[in-house]
Amino acid sequence: MKLTAHEEYGFRCLVQLAKHGAGASMTIPEISAGEGISQPYVAKLMRILRRGGFVTSSRGKIGGYMLARPASQIIVGDVLAELGGRLFEGTFCESHSGRANICRHSTDCSIRALWHSVQVALDQVLAKTTLQDLLHTEDKLTGLSGDLQRFGLPGIQ
Repeated sequence: MKLTAHEEYGFRCLVQLAKHGAGASMTIPEISAGEGISQPYVAKLMRILRRGGFVTSSRGKIGGYMLARPASQIIVGDVLAELGGRLFEGTFCESHSGRANICRHSTDCSIRALWHSVQVALDQVLAKTTLQDLLHTEDKLTGLSGDLQRFGLPGIQ
């Protein structure tokens, strides 16, 4: 699985807001400067995050974006789904059938089973990880690293 810039930058925008604390707002230029992302791209990401219910916006002298709820209540898996989707969806086989109308392996597919298993493992880790967890340094993410090891995956290096 490869995260897109869209997903990475969306998370970085949320982390910027979370670092400023509950109720604090930031403007698009402030988020842009803090993350080194262009203002139009930040604006696009913030629209997606607002529609997903992760941030709110206000206009005026004290306007800007703020988290819609505490960082501890924003689940990483939900944000990832809003920004880009999942690795494996139920429609995966229909969209990867090659030149045929249906996939030649649609009745017994070991590849589909693999991607489904990977998605289940990802979902389990991402459902337990919050935006609050992302405010810690890599060294302090021992809880996440423990979750990865419990699933037989290497921890954060």
